[in-house]
Amino acid sequence: METDRRFVQNVEHTAQIRAELRRQPDSLRFAAAQGFGGTPKCQVTKPNVFHEAQPLANLGNDISGDGLLCPMKFQFVDLGPRAGTHGGEVVATGTLRDIERSKLSETGRCLRTPLCHPTRKSRRSLRAVENWIQIHGARANNLKDVNVRFPVGRLSVITGISGSGKSTLLHDVLLPAVIEQLENRKRSGNGDLFKLVSGTEEIEAVYEVDQSPIGKTSRSTPGTYVKIFDEIRNLYAQLPVSRVRGYSASRFSFNAEGGRCESCKGQGVIKLEMNFLPEALVPCEDCGGRRYNPQTLEVLYNEKSIGDVMEMTIEEAADFFGVHPKIARPLSLLVETGLGYLKLGQPSPTLSGGEAQRLKLVTQLKRGVGRAENERIRKMRKPGSTLYLLEEPTIGLHMADVDLLLKVLHRLVDQGNTVIVIEHNLSVIAEADYIIDLGPEAGADGGKVVAAGTPEQISKNRTSRTAPFLRKTLAHSSADRRK
Repeated sequence: METDRRFVQNVEHTAQIRAELRRQPDSLRFAAAQGFGGTPKCQVTKPNVFHEAQPLANLGNDISGDGLLCPMKFQFVDLGPRAGTHGGEVVATGTLRDIERSKLSETGRCLRTPLCHPTRKSRRSLRAVENWIQIHGARANNLKDVNVRFPVGRLSVITGISGSGKSTLLHDVLLPAVIEQLENRKRSGNGDLFKLVSGTEEIEAVYEVDQSPIGKTSRSTPGTYVKIFDEIRNLYAQLPVSRVRGYSASRFSFNAEGGRCESCKGQGVIKLEMNFLPEALVPCEDCGGRRYNPQTLEVLYNEKSIGDVMEMTIEEAADFFGVHPKIARPLSLLVETGLGYLKLGQPSPTLSGGEAQRLKLVTQLKRGVGRAENERIRKMRKPGSTLYLLEEPTIGLHMADVDLLLKVLHRLVDQGNTVIVIEHNLSVIAEADYIIDLGPEAGADGGKVVAAGTPEQISKNRTSRTAPFLRKTLAHSSADRRK
């Protein structure tokens, strides 16, 4: 069954707010990302708990970027106006109407002008799909001999209330089945949790793009992960000063001896271990947190050392290296996905799960662009489709960030790839080319395919728990387009 932190958080919120707050009527409670991970059916019941607490003189403080809960909240504190160094200010406070009226609030802009779906004004046709990934007889966990198919070269979304079998279908059935097919290159085959899988002939690779960390130490950074730091090091190694001194690209690596600061071993920080207290990280006194020794920092490109580059935001670096396409292009992709506020040298462990996931998506976009160019140059056949699997990539994302995420997913599909997403966010669901809706309920009452088809077809289904909310979203989009 799908027992995870979503379920635990729901139980905690209900128990704490309805019971504990009655005993402590003056207490203050904070709920982080209250709406995340729940289907609209589940989310719509949550604000009732806050309303119940209001007569008890309590204030439910909800940190959320999800638009569904916004109309039911009481008071807002909106931070921004953007992320990173461009944020950190109180942009607007007050009621929902106050936020909507604020010209500086990104939240207000999204509430005033919500996305119109489909954002590209039309969906990719399913009639033109030549290949479908087909699974027959899936029976893992609560799945009941499920038969499903996904179009190759399209954006598909798996929907349904929490516990309906979505994660089981994606992770326990589809992923291992496709991996086995790719390894054996068989047309069809049976597995322990399914009877038959076919249609993977056009799939050349499969990637599970999750929110796990991209690195566990400060030696991993956004710049190293997307492989642009190698190009930056090569650029500094070609400068006249470097050639005179005999510096190679390895000189500008903070992971190698020679150019790095040996006091902190290129990490920029020193770890202090204290008895009975957690470890503390303090900036290195010798390099001032810049990771390199003085001789390496003397090499300048446009009056900036490699240490200065590490402190640049991705947005600043994209402009700084604008004349170098191999560096600027990946950086521009990161900016377009809303990650321009991150620093090139920011330690990976400090990134959120959503930031890590978007970095992974950009890495795949970068590979796809390069692969397509190579195939075109060689005049070879069209490259095969790569299958990308994602589970709730909108967790923790603001409405504006969801818009950027959708553009990344569409770009992946436009390159000929296949994207399958588990999602509760209505903006993502309404953008799908194809939907598999599981349910109708959770646990033993779920595990069945309730509906399959385009968002318009799903919205007309009388059994689907997703349909009523999707129908409203599509109706609002149609009304906004007619204005």
